[in-house]
Amino acid sequence: MKTELFDYALPESQIAFHPPAQRDGGRLMVLYPTAQRWEHARIQDLPAYLPAQSLLVFNATRVIPARLHAQRDTGGRVEVLFVRCAASDADSSAWVALCRANRPLRPGARISLGPGIWGEVDERRARGEVRLRVNARRDAVLQLLQRSGEIPLPPYIRRPPDSDDAERYQTVFAAHDGSVAAPTAGLHFTPELLAEISGAGHDTAHVTLHVGPGTFRPITADDLGAHEMDEEFFVIGEAAAQRIAAARQAQHPVLAVGTTTVRTLEGAVAAWGALRSGTGSTRIFIAPPHRFQVVDALLTNFHLPRSTLLCLVSAMAGREFVLAAYREAVDAGYRFYSYGDAMLILP
Repeated sequence: MKTELFDYALPESQIAFHPPAQRDGGRLMVLYPTAQRWEHARIQDLPAYLPAQSLLVFNATRVIPARLHAQRDTGGRVEVLFVRCAASDADSSAWVALCRANRPLRPGARISLGPGIWGEVDERRARGEVRLRVNARRDAVLQLLQRSGEIPLPPYIRRPPDSDDAERYQTVFAAHDGSVAAPTAGLHFTPELLAEISGAGHDTAHVTLHVGPGTFRPITADDLGAHEMDEEFFVIGEAAAQRIAAARQAQHPVLAVGTTTVRTLEGAVAAWGALRSGTGSTRIFIAPPHRFQVVDALLTNFHLPRSTLLCLVSAMAGREFVLAAYREAVDAGYRFYSYGDAMLILP
């Protein structure tokens, strides 16, 4: 399938550069693919639209302040984005990182990261990544990032992070450090909204997928089949696996909150042959005509043109219908992307 089929026009004025005043204060576009219609609502209306006895599955990853301003041993400045820890022992760790500097960092280049902590480039990898060997264990590096790092806002938010981002670019249920991007559909939820959903007879479960920078990477190949996804790591706990299995057994809808949750559940089935508890990784690329094995419904934000996330949404609701809904959302003044409004796709 041609990548150009997943393009659309968006005025820059509709990109949300800041979160809404209230977490649950955004708009909600409700899609009914079978009936080929949609409705306009608010995030606070979500409980009224959920199918009876839905199971909502959330991604409980936590965004770390993974961007660090550092200095190479020759004096030049380096911006380091710590993507993930690849290995750690008693006194050192290895990280996959993205580095921006005036001159390319070659193997052997040394970077001062903080007092007494330095990193050395072991190797250059694909898509601008490097393997960085650090003279401190994983926990010490994470402590350094908590002290000195910045929240890595998406590249289309062209402003430095401020004090609000530390709270608002994080879900209220975030529990496990490891992401460089937020599972943005979850940003809309407040404790009060979650309590209302539970009180209406719905159940919840939490999985974890640590979101990497590939979530923002556009598809540059002419054909979808030529695009290679970044590897992302996930955890499905025993309680979540049991809740999902029980919902499917009872034919209750499984509603994924966010595309990262979809990739966790569908990726686990693709890797293991069935959904179970465990730890794994996925490079799954979900695009039409993907047949969903676990997920029945989806709450998601509006995504970039020519992105893997737009392909995923199109696989669930149909490409032409989704693009028609996006045109309607543009005309209706919806806010787009990570801090923007949401779309609910129902069975």
